[in-house]
Amino acid sequence: MAPILVGPPGADDLLVRGARVLDPVLGLDAVLDVRVDRGRIAALGERLDANGHRVVEGAGRVLAPAFVDPHVHLRTPGREDEETIASGTAAAAAGGYCAILAMPNTDPVVDATDVLRGLRARALEEAEVPVGFAAAITVGQAGQRLVEMGELADAGAAAFTDDGKPVATAGLLRRALEYSAITDRPLALHCEEPSLTRGGQMHMGRVSAELGLGGWPSLGESLCVARELSLARDTGRRLHLMHLSARESVELLAAARAAGVAATAEATPHHLCLTDEALRSLDPNLKMNPPLRGADDRAALVDALRDGTIGAVATDHAPHAREEKDVPFEEAPFGVIGLETAFAALNTHLVEPGLLRLETLLERMSAGPARSFGLPEPRIEVGAPANLVLLDLAAAWRVRAERFRSRSANSWLLGSTLRGQVLLTVAAGRIAYEA
Repeated sequence: MAPILVGPPGADDLLVRGARVLDPVLGLDAVLDVRVDRGRIAALGERLDANGHRVVEGAGRVLAPAFVDPHVHLRTPGREDEETIASGTAAAAAGGYCAILAMPNTDPVVDATDVLRGLRARALEEAEVPVGFAAAITVGQAGQRLVEMGELADAGAAAFTDDGKPVATAGLLRRALEYSAITDRPLALHCEEPSLTRGGQMHMGRVSAELGLGGWPSLGESLCVARELSLARDTGRRLHLMHLSARESVELLAAARAAGVAATAEATPHHLCLTDEALRSLDPNLKMNPPLRGADDRAALVDALRDGTIGAVATDHAPHAREEKDVPFEEAPFGVIGLETAFAALNTHLVEPGLLRLETLLERMSAGPARSFGLPEPRIEVGAPANLVLLDLAAAWRVRAERFRSRSANSWLLGSTLRGQVLLTVAAGRIAYEA
């Protein structure tokens, strides 16, 4: 079976001196030097010999395990004007990520081994950080017929998802869960009941009524969440719930996990930081799927991230061409970018106000998502591959379109000032980004 992640080879030598080294999983929190020899962590200690390596001063900064994003749209093949493997992984490196998983809703859809192998070959040539590719659950994401899951897993598929579309019927999803026992790859599920969300532009509530926009009820998500969790319990198979947004969904997930269901979940920075009140601006960059919801939904997501019910932060980085978003709100497509701003946004909106500990955020952006998808968890320990991010928590910076390495600029944060900057990313032993 092919390895899940593919990317550029790298074996850099480096010494990060005097940083606060913080690995929440290992319980490590100390001011140390960290030396990397030929792409692997060779030593941790005080006043280490640089052995002729390049030295990066880390005093006053945090060195942590680099991040993993399990939900990224690279738009390749089909919409390279919006993003490419090269630009998307460069954005990931700038955001502190050492690995990402790309979604299959491309043109053509990643539903056959030749498409998957072509993308993996391109990633070996173009990617700035290791990238894995999820394959579709159904052919063409049409919800009619399952893909050849065994063949795609053997070819290196990281997971299976019809992201952007729910699996059409319970019977089809049940079969997919049963086949996942053979592939040992998780199903990552977009939870939406289209008969309730059709025509919806934003969360159904007081703000949508006042703005006169079509409402998208929380039940349009939670009803599908209940179905997926019931099928996971019935089959005994694991699944992953993508970009949860509603309090009811969190409650269903918590109850299922307490009953022993092997379910993991993710939340996005925008759902963790914003509510539907932000849409009063009618900024198309705030239009996303699922939509921003109410204050109690946001609080439930933050609580679930804190207690581990939601174990992963995922950006759902969804690039769009500028002309596609430069239209009236009702005509704009759903989706926002987020790779380059995720840590700073969450540090600013959750950590600094005291809603979330820094250690918790770091774990949910690194080991948590890796664990959900069976990927190697970044660690700061001797012998481990160097997957590191150096952070300046005090640095303030303004989000501007011209700073993005992504080809698209549809960010909900444009013009905002954030605190917390990525200074250095080491991915799979290779320096992938320097501020």
